[in-house]
Amino acid sequence: MNFELTASMMCADFGHLEKEVKDLEEAGIDSFHIDIMDGRYVQNFAMSLNDLIYIRRSTDKPLDVHLMVEHPINTIGLFTGNLHPGDTIYIHPEAEYHPSTTLQRIIDAGMIPGIAINPGTSVESVRMLLRIVKKVLVMSVNPGNAAQMFLPYVGEKYDQLLEIKDKVNFDIYWDGACGADKIREFAPRGVNGFVLGTTLLFGKDQPYSETIKKIRELNFD
Repeated sequence: MNFELTASMMCADFGHLEKEVKDLEEAGIDSFHIDIMDGRYVQNFAMSLNDLIYIRRSTDKPLDVHLMVEHPINTIGLFTGNLHPGDTIYIHPEAEYHPSTTLQRIIDAGMIPGIAINPGTSVESVRMLLRIVKKVLVMSVNPGNAAQMFLPYVGEKYDQLLEIKDKVNFDIYWDGACGADKIREFAPRGVNGFVLGTTLLFGKDQPYSETIKKIRELNFD
């Protein structure tokens, strides 16, 4: 079964960031997830533009950049200017007056446009944007921090998106509290990728290669 695994780099060891990137590459990670926070849209600061630039220069794998910032249109050029064509940029629709304009800037720069949907954001409220984006990042926890508990009611949101994804042509990605049980349940149903953080990948007493191998070999019967 094909599904994408992306590493949540805010959970990595920043004292050995180059080694982390190389170890994850060798382990078979598909892409790197970069969380950018401004301390306003969410009450936390995470990775910086310089972190993004460093990781972009350290790997040929795609980057998924998740902008948890207010009015990303004001700074979108800083990100598109330091990424490769084909990288993904997610914005939060609530953070922008006119999210479709920001998404068009992302498209014009050769990036893959995406939106991130918070647990409290309804599918209906972003339905028109689904015709613009190529990826939808569904937050199964409230944004801003790692190591949070899964919010069970978000499962209904996946159900709604899975019903319409093929008609509108977008991919669905899981972000937050992603354990093997979630991959085993939702990958066969059509979720295209999973962001791996502290629940499954980081801070464990085993090499990344072993963890990712176990995920690839999950039994979906």
